[in-house]
Amino acid sequence: MKNIIFCILFVLSVSIIQAQQKQQLDIQKGVVLTIEEPSASDYKHVHFPRKNFIIKRGGIADMKTVLGKKVEIIDYSYTSEGSTEVTLKRLDGKKFFRKFPTIKADLEDALSTGELSK
Repeated sequence: MKNIIFCILFVLSVSIIQAQQKQQLDIQKGVVLTIEEPSASDYKHVHFPRKNFIIKRGGIADMKTVLGKKVEIIDYSYTSEGSTEVTLKRLDGKKFFRKFPTIKADLEDALSTGELSK
């Protein structure tokens, strides 16, 4: 009887742990995504440089220039929290804000909030 109760508790604890882990997307290099308008006033999951940093580097800090742009995943890594961080570059070969060749984004969060779309 003790063995049966122990086995049931073990199975329940393993299933709870697996349910709490985040599902990682199956992502590959070369996938093309589109930058969409953020749901709030600023992007939260696509990590653009701050406006003062863009201006100091000689770029143009206009967020409207990135709306609707096609971007390609050139690198990805999994964080310790289980999310996927991707490095993006513009598909047309230009730089973001005329100074930054790549940006980073949290893939799952950006897709779920609509900042990025497939």
